[in-house]
Amino acid sequence: MSETQGLHSSPSEWPKTLFYVALLFSTYQIITAAFHPVSSQVLRAGHVGFLLLMVFLCYPAKGNGRPWQPLAWLLGLAGMATAFYQWYFEGDLVQRSGDLTGADMIVGIVLAVLVFEAGRRVMGIALPTICAIFLVYGLFGEYLPGDFAHRGYGFDQIINQLSFGTEGFYGTPTYVSATYIFLFILFGSFLEQAGMIKLFTDFAMGMFGHKTGGPAKVSVVSSALMGTITGSGVANVVTTGQFTIPLMKRFGYRPAFAGAVEATASMGGQIMPPVMGAVAFIMAETINVPYVEVAKAALIPAMLYFFAVFWIVHLEARSKNLKGLPKDQCPSAWSAVKARWYLLIPLFVLVYLLFSGRTPMFSGTVGLALTAIVILGSAIILKASSFWLRGAFWVALGVLCAGFFQLGIGVIFGVIGALVVACWFIKGGRDTLRACLFALVEGARHAIPVGIACVLVGVIIGIVSLTGIASTFAGYILAIGENNLFLSLVLTMITCLVLGMGIPTIPNYIITSAIAAPALEQLGVPLIVSHMFVFYFGLMADLTPPVALACFAAAPIARENGFKISLWAIRIAAAGFVVPFMAVYDPALMMQGDSWLATAYMVVKTVFAVCLWGMAVTGHLNLRMPIWERLWAFAAGVALILALPISDEIGFVLGIALVAQHIWRARRAEPAVA
Repeated sequence: MSETQGLHSSPSEWPKTLFYVALLFSTYQIITAAFHPVSSQVLRAGHVGFLLLMVFLCYPAKGNGRPWQPLAWLLGLAGMATAFYQWYFEGDLVQRSGDLTGADMIVGIVLAVLVFEAGRRVMGIALPTICAIFLVYGLFGEYLPGDFAHRGYGFDQIINQLSFGTEGFYGTPTYVSATYIFLFILFGSFLEQAGMIKLFTDFAMGMFGHKTGGPAKVSVVSSALMGTITGSGVANVVTTGQFTIPLMKRFGYRPAFAGAVEATASMGGQIMPPVMGAVAFIMAETINVPYVEVAKAALIPAMLYFFAVFWIVHLEARSKNLKGLPKDQCPSAWSAVKARWYLLIPLFVLVYLLFSGRTPMFSGTVGLALTAIVILGSAIILKASSFWLRGAFWVALGVLCAGFFQLGIGVIFGVIGALVVACWFIKGGRDTLRACLFALVEGARHAIPVGIACVLVGVIIGIVSLTGIASTFAGYILAIGENNLFLSLVLTMITCLVLGMGIPTIPNYIITSAIAAPALEQLGVPLIVSHMFVFYFGLMADLTPPVALACFAAAPIARENGFKISLWAIRIAAAGFVVPFMAVYDPALMMQGDSWLATAYMVVKTVFAVCLWGMAVTGHLNLRMPIWERLWAFAAGVALILALPISDEIGFVLGIALVAQHIWRARRAEPAVA
């Protein structure tokens, strides 16, 4: 079964064995999150074992057919056997750490081979090749000349570093994948099954569908809303894109532009709190700050990113005179909220828990449990005609769930169990139970590419920490940027974009954060801002050709070449490139300053800069802009970025003068047009 034929089809079409493996995977993750029955090392090993089993059952060695099952089960069970080995010999492995036996070596080598092969099957050859280069460096780097040479490490030391302990395959990214990320993927999966996508798209349609460029604006807004619960750009494309891309094409948008709008907007989901992309959780663990601090730093840049995309779409629609839908064909935004308001409860609770200082693990577990309770409870009580009966039901459920704070998570599982039994016996309840089962297996499906990427980049983390190569790279960046921070930022941006041509956001962030972010910090950039800068451009890399993952995900929906979509995506996202540079020069944009006034000023300045860049890119405001006006807008936007002594003043004066003369010119042109 290929990814296209198997993993992207409905779970009802999966082979039963695969369905039950996925269900078992999600059950394992929920139990380990709720009750912590095993150590962190065994938890990670079990997570990797399930990932390997599912990959080899789903992805063929080549082509698009279903994997040959005898070999698939052999390789998958071999992956599970490495997890069993870590659990059964946990104590012995700790005692003889660094002194591997023959059996340890065999298990370590098997794990390494399986992880590389699984990575190749899921993500192609680019990331395994980069990881293999790091592996070769660890084995033979002592023979390199100059600063890049290390002291030399034996094959057994490399295997010990990668396959045992918490520095390689079982490193921080795998831990984050096995805990926070999986829970939040399940959280999004349950809400999707419950109809959250329809709520978001209907709300966006009601608010913006009838405006100029309405279908494209619906794509941007619905993708921003979806980003609050999924944190996955590609998943966002294939969910909201199924509705928005055909709608844009129907109203006159070119297929490449329609696909690019959806891809660009969807990628912003990775930086949109409260449920950001997997990188945000990895970042919080890497720099040892609460997740809420990462979400706080990302909030304003995320909103500015979506504003930048919305602005470009608006200007493009005006330049092409693309109208919206008739208002009577758009659903009511508030009727959509009224019909499915209860789905927002878990999201609000999750936000409250995260921003009240609770850990992502606790918040994700409670949010997931509450989502299941809301879905099951609504299936039971929404058919009741009495308002008071429905109110009493929800109050009673709330009181029961409050027992969690006194008696533990077992109360929540008891409530869910009672609701499951009730759903089994009421009309339509079994359909709800089926949707919940599908949500569990869908969660396991969505976890595969993220999880395998997290495991495979353990090679990079392990080799970097063993050899210290990151300090050598940081030294070169420092030497280049000691007198020019802007040049260092540009080099870091280019590194992120080049790496993004072949690998997903997670390994992109891990490589560049290990190499470039420490150098930026030494150049005076605050720690969280330097990591957010790398994160932001790792996200933008998913839009750059030739391997633009989000654009190629939109290609079959738009029925257009992915490369053409990516060229449009770069243009649409161009104004968004301004935001991280401005945040570095003034961290108040990421709420890292001491004053709210400083943050407010930075927001105003960045919004103006984004507007100017959007005008320069599209060449339109009230009417077509000649080349000299576009260059004027570009110069004003650059002045607002530079952060030199009077550059802000110059930027504002140039920008305001440009807008004023353009409006004057447009008004003079109106009588001539009439």
